[in-house]
Amino acid sequence: MEDNEDPILEIVTIGDPILNRKADKIRNIDQHVCDLAQRMVKTMHSAPGVGLAAPQVNQSIQLITVDISLGENNTDLIVLANPEILQKEGETVLEEGCLSVPGINEKVTRPYRVVVKGIDLDGKEKIIEAEDLLARIFCHEVDHINGKLFIEHLSHLKKSLIRKKLQKQQNEDIRE
Repeated sequence: MEDNEDPILEIVTIGDPILNRKADKIRNIDQHVCDLAQRMVKTMHSAPGVGLAAPQVNQSIQLITVDISLGENNTDLIVLANPEILQKEGETVLEEGCLSVPGINEKVTRPYRVVVKGIDLDGKEKIIEAEDLLARIFCHEVDHINGKLFIEHLSHLKKSLIRKKLQKQQNEDIRE
């Protein structure tokens, strides 16, 4: 990566069509994928967020970054290509937000435990068992690469109220 290149990527927000389509599988882990992953990690940490999917930075590929420690502990950083959830167990309800849906936090039901399979940046297959918040983050990011936002897990009424709130925010932004 060149020194003059800004490592922070722009996060696309709700309404951008890239967020509603299934991302392409990554065929091989090349330098482009590794550079994108590095920039995604910096973007996620600066946001700050605990997860980021490539479609959120306008890249329609199946790449996610997850860091439950918000950059405090580099052993918590997980980067996976082509992640998929193999198993789901239990159920938990927690408030969730999203960098692509700014200002909106809602309670979402997710599995308590998941088993995730993906490929790391060395091209090795990884199987990760996750519980509680980490399981939630994996579900959220895998939803992103499948073209789904967290608000789609909400009732029709809640979704309608959120759309109205977002429309009002957009109208206020336009007037400023």
